[in-house]
Amino acid sequence: MGKRKFTIDLGNEKIEVEGHQHKNVAIKYLMKRRRSLLMTRDKNKVEKLFEQVPQTISIVGGHLIKSYKINWEREGTTEFEGSRFVFTLTDLPDKSVHTVAS
Repeated sequence: MGKRKFTIDLGNEKIEVEGHQHKNVAIKYLMKRRRSLLMTRDKNKVEKLFEQVPQTISIVGGHLIKSYKINWEREGTTEFEGSRFVFTLTDLPDKSVHTVAS
């Protein structure tokens, strides 16, 4: 199975990417954002970056738009207890690309 084109829609920004599945594309993007938080040493910049992390993300594929609600935690309390800047994804109802485009 080859990579397909997806668009990450953050509301204020759209990013063109390639990937295999909607959820994997979302996780890859969010892990990059998390890595930025972990590697930044300036505490003020970390606070600013944490305020700007997306709370919802939509992945636009060829036929389907999958949206996810993102729950960010400064320190993991559930599955990844003690880890810093963890996130969990919650599926929101799917939309068809054709109904949105119309």
